Amino acid sequence: TAHELGHKNSALEKALAKIVLAVPGYGHFSLDHNRGHHRDVSTPEDHASSRMGESIYRFALREIPGSFLNAWRMEKERLENRGRPAWHPNNQILQSYALTLALAIMLIAAFGWLMIPFLLVHNAFAYFMLTSANYVEHYGLLRERDENGRYERCEPHHSWNSNYTVSNLVIFNLQRHSDHHA
Repeated sequence: TAHELGHKNSALEKALAKIVLAVPGYGHFSLDHNRGHHRDVSTPEDHASSRMGESIYRFALREIPGSFLNAWRMEKERLENRGRPAWHPNNQILQSYALTLALAIMLIAAFGWLMIPFLLVHNAFAYFMLTSANYVEHYGLLRERDENGRYERCEPHHSWNSNYTVSNLVIFNLQRHSDHHA
């Protein structure tokens, strides 16, 4: 999956993750997930960790823009550290969204304007499904702060797991989530 490919070190696997995430227009995910969520998981600073009592709809309204804005901020900082502006061709988010736009143009050219509502529904559904996965993976879990104000190390009990065969087959063991973070 794009999630796992985005964690790999090879340029090919990272490029494949970018392509897969470009299909639903979710190109910011790998940046935010790897550099933001993994650092802040199960803390109030993590927009991708749902709070106790927070509905999935309220979470989606916080998580979706939060993920994009955090990824954009990190990518802008990365480029500025290299003396480049945020709107530079090396911006990984812009590269992914350029792929999304190219794919949409090709589909509209091949199948007509009827593709526009299809793509909008497809992408909205994909966003909500990815948000739903984030919602259940850390729901209501918080890491404690130590005496220095730092958060404790992320441990298996900071993620929820599901050991159901069908769900793990369908989503490629994504719900074995504590192994992913700890």
